[in-house]
Amino acid sequence: MLILKCAACRKKLWRYDKIGQGEVLRCHKDRITKVFAFDTRGNKIICTCGKDIGIDKGSFYKMIAKAFTYSGTKRN
Repeated sequence: MLILKCAACRKKLWRYDKIGQGEVLRCHKDRITKVFAFDTRGNKIICTCGKDIGIDKGSFYKMIAKAFTYSGTKRN
């Protein structure tokens, strides 16, 4: 499980079940287990501090690589 955080303000965004060892480029909505805090404007995902985190593409969020950090372990 990974905890994704905003790179600007360090607030927790959500808990994500990452499968595989690759980069976190997409967050599939069905693998998000707990939501802490984020806002949406149109199809953009925005932290409560106002920084853009990703784009809603339907079944997943396309993440902006420098906009977030994460901690935790990935599942193989």
